[in-house]
Amino acid sequence: MTTTSMADLYSKLGIKRGADEAEIKKAYRKLAKELHPDRNQDNPKAAERFSELTAAYDLLSDRDKRAQYDRGEIDEQGNPKGPFGFGGRGGGGFTPGTGPAGAGFEFGDGADFGDIFEGIFGRSRGGGAGRGPGAARPGGFGGFGTQGGSRPAKGADVAYRLAVPFEDAAALKPQRITLSNGKTIDVKLPNGVESGTQMRLGGQGEDGAGGKGDAIITVDVRPHRFFRRDEDDVRLDLPVAIDEAVAGAKVKVPTVDGAVMLGIPKGTSSGKTLRLKGKGFHRKDGSRGDQLVTVMIDIPAGDADLEAFVETWAGKGQRNPRASLGV
Repeated sequence: MTTTSMADLYSKLGIKRGADEAEIKKAYRKLAKELHPDRNQDNPKAAERFSELTAAYDLLSDRDKRAQYDRGEIDEQGNPKGPFGFGGRGGGGFTPGTGPAGAGFEFGDGADFGDIFEGIFGRSRGGGAGRGPGAARPGGFGGFGTQGGSRPAKGADVAYRLAVPFEDAAALKPQRITLSNGKTIDVKLPNGVESGTQMRLGGQGEDGAGGKGDAIITVDVRPHRFFRRDEDDVRLDLPVAIDEAVAGAKVKVPTVDGAVMLGIPKGTSSGKTLRLKGKGFHRKDGSRGDQLVTVMIDIPAGDADLEAFVETWAGKGQRNPRASLGV
């Protein structure tokens, strides 16, 4: 079973202790793009490194857990440090069936999720493509009983990949998924969701002597044909007619929440970026990014009237729009 390495979590992300939240997030995203399993299908070490990376980010991005870790109260896996180097509740043992980042948490049998776990829990037992079961890990930690004996191991976790449309991820629209037992449920996406985000559903895994394992769902946000994600913002290149740019206009603009009207100021040039507040992705604190709309003036080819106007335009050749470039 793959578990999080005991190396310092800050070094895993390539940052120093004391780094702020923005530095942690930036470092994680950079490394996650390089090590994502989808980009390294022939390199199992990259998948293991990605697992360790996401587990480290999960802990350090949580203020309370990070503070506990910095004080030495919990270890790199989020487990309370006990007198023998491992923690527990009451009896000093790991709870069997929980993953490295989820030790000490309980999950119910309903369709509501607990904390979001962004690590990879266990070894692959299949391709994991689409919405069907992909990978699972046997048992959990187990083995540390509260009365000195061994606890029965829980059943294996079952891994799923959930493809989420770009707009749905930004707007946090519930997603439907069918589990390996045939049960269909609607899941709520968490704040801060992005490709690689993992969610754990207690008691929806395989049967075991100590109870059922969990379902672990990895989110894959699908690319969009004209929207682009930029941190928590959404970017869009918006074609605008020349008369709309010159005279100003109200135009309809698509957003992840549906179309809205946007005012184009008079004399707008290509490249000017306008902002639609609160039309981006949800952050972990519940606030939202914006939609950044970059104007792209559309010049029709072969328009005789427009060509004739330019030939007689009094302002022709009167200014150099490239002067700021030194040419």
